[in-house]
Amino acid sequence: MTNLSFQRELAAKVLGVGKGRIKFNPERLEDLEDAITREDIRRLHRAGAIEVIPVAGTSRGRARSRSGRRGPGSRKGTRESEKEKWMRQVRALRKTLRDLRKRGEIDAKLYRRLYMLVKGGAVRSRRRLMEIMEAERHAAGS
Repeated sequence: MTNLSFQRELAAKVLGVGKGRIKFNPERLEDLEDAITREDIRRLHRAGAIEVIPVAGTSRGRARSRSGRRGPGSRKGTRESEKEKWMRQVRALRKTLRDLRKRGEIDAKLYRRLYMLVKGGAVRSRRRLMEIMEAERHAAGS
């Protein structure tokens, strides 16, 4: 096999790519050996004796196939735990109870009963708390 390193280097310069991307047609080696000018290289490129290998990029196929799926590595921040949700809910309900007691809408006895319902998880929202409070009032009033 003949040494075509000069032709490869010249072709890379003429075609504006790296030496690794130059591919010679093995059936046209005699013509390639004779090519010593830039014009010879251009002519052989047009004739198909010299090819430029396209740039190989990173395939996006795997990324496309898993579109919409995000792993834990891409998540930001912490996910709120069940305990934190519970604490937020209970604190809001207890604050509502304190306000009601302070305004005189409920007495200490009803406050304590509702407080224990909140603690036991029987109340899941302020609206439910108000419904239970009204029911307790009506039960006590009748």
